[in-house]
Amino acid sequence: MSAIGTAPAETAPVETVPTVTPDAFRALMGSHPGGVAVITTTDALGDPHGFTCTAWCSVSLDPPLLLVCAANTSRTLPVIAERGAFAVNLLHGAGRRAAEAFAGRTAERFSAVPWEPSPETGLPLLPDDAHTVAECRVVRLDRAGDHTIVLGEVIRTDASDGPGPAPLLYGRRRYATWQA
Repeated sequence: MSAIGTAPAETAPVETVPTVTPDAFRALMGSHPGGVAVITTTDALGDPHGFTCTAWCSVSLDPPLLLVCAANTSRTLPVIAERGAFAVNLLHGAGRRAAEAFAGRTAERFSAVPWEPSPETGLPLLPDDAHTVAECRVVRLDRAGDHTIVLGEVIRTDASDGPGPAPLLYGRRRYATWQA
């Protein structure tokens, strides 16, 4: 950086600078922990689908919007698109088993972790592993590289402002519980 009032050093135009490798980007993103969620939905037959996700965040307070990122190769992504709804199960420290079960490619995810359908939407909820949940209707899908950004409007949540179980985090290739 140049000091105020001095001419900047000569630099290359940003558009000509090559991007980092996928491994370097993975190392960057893995170097800082993020909250762990399991994203769930059901298909037209009522069968549950889901995946572990650390790429999620709030977008807007009014209307209440959040986004999750799903791999384009995910078997759950087309189900979310067809159903038009999904649940974000935010895991607590004891929810690691759910995170691991839904991170794999096996179809038996829902037999490894207790779940129940939401009374309002029928979306799969993980009451033993999640400290809170947000149920969402899909507002928009945007393909972004090898993932798709799923924008959802929150239609129901069971979050409270009070203390509860500590959230599960993932970073540097390991799980940890947030210490407040």
